[in-house]
Amino acid sequence: MKYRKFKDQQVSEIGLGTWQLGGSDWGPLNEEHAMDVLTAFADAGGNFIDTADVYGMGVSEKVIGKFLRSSRKSFLVASKLGRRHDGDNAWPQNFTYEKMRSHVESSLQHLQLDSLFLEQLHCIPTDELQAGKVFDHLRRLQQDGLIRHWGVSVETAEEAKICLQQEGIASLQIIFNIFRQHYSEEFFAEAGEKEVALIARVPLASGLLSGKYKKDTHFLPGDHRHYNANGESFNAGETFSGIEFNKGVDLAKQIAGLLPDDRTAQWAIRWILDHPEISTVIPGASSPEQVQANVLASDMESLPQATHQQLRELYQTEIRPIIRGHF
Repeated sequence: MKYRKFKDQQVSEIGLGTWQLGGSDWGPLNEEHAMDVLTAFADAGGNFIDTADVYGMGVSEKVIGKFLRSSRKSFLVASKLGRRHDGDNAWPQNFTYEKMRSHVESSLQHLQLDSLFLEQLHCIPTDELQAGKVFDHLRRLQQDGLIRHWGVSVETAEEAKICLQQEGIASLQIIFNIFRQHYSEEFFAEAGEKEVALIARVPLASGLLSGKYKKDTHFLPGDHRHYNANGESFNAGETFSGIEFNKGVDLAKQIAGLLPDDRTAQWAIRWILDHPEISTVIPGASSPEQVQANVLASDMESLPQATHQQLRELYQTEIRPIIRGHF
């Protein structure tokens, strides 16, 4: 495992996204299997774990907290807030200082931590980012010692640019993969100049870029790849990167044909790591074997420039025009 700079720390190039550890939205995953996934990640040299308070409504955080307590290694833990429904309308009530503080304290309790390495706004409305009060609240939480750094998980390039104007921002979490390439031209240079870490989520486009799916692949009703395949429940970009599933299967085959060999998923992650502004990539994993496969990308050589150019041309001509959802 190789490491990259994240403010004053070194983070593993391959982090661990833990939406799937919530036991919902990706199909069932029991606690024993979740602990096996976390152990495999630690054994592979990973040290950056990303979660959110709504992943299983605290389940993911609680499993991670139990793991942290049992592990002798130290980890950089990031969570997210802003999408909880506490018996009322989540927006705009979630964005007062009092509500944000209560949500951070809840995450800390679940994770069994005194402070978070990173707290992130979780794809909140653009209007709230433009108003700017949420950033003042994050700075206050930082001053209170509840969080070490703060960042924002965004859905669009516009949102990323708004956030980059905020003093003290540590990171942006973005959907970035071969199906979502244009961000590298829109704000990567500015992020690099300001030393804002970039965290790449949905690196395999919900599994499409693994090359393992066929058009007759079916997902369980509780899996977001079933109930949100066309953006029925939240931003379509979070599922298959906004690409219609059958078309995505065809495009994934084209992409695989441009790669050096049949390590399709690893090359897709390597493609992301070939962008030096990226601090860490956070693929999810529901088994130790998936963790081990993802981590291999860290030690692979960079893709040839000719391949990058071919993938860019494919994106411009066939992929970007059919992206759905906010981007």
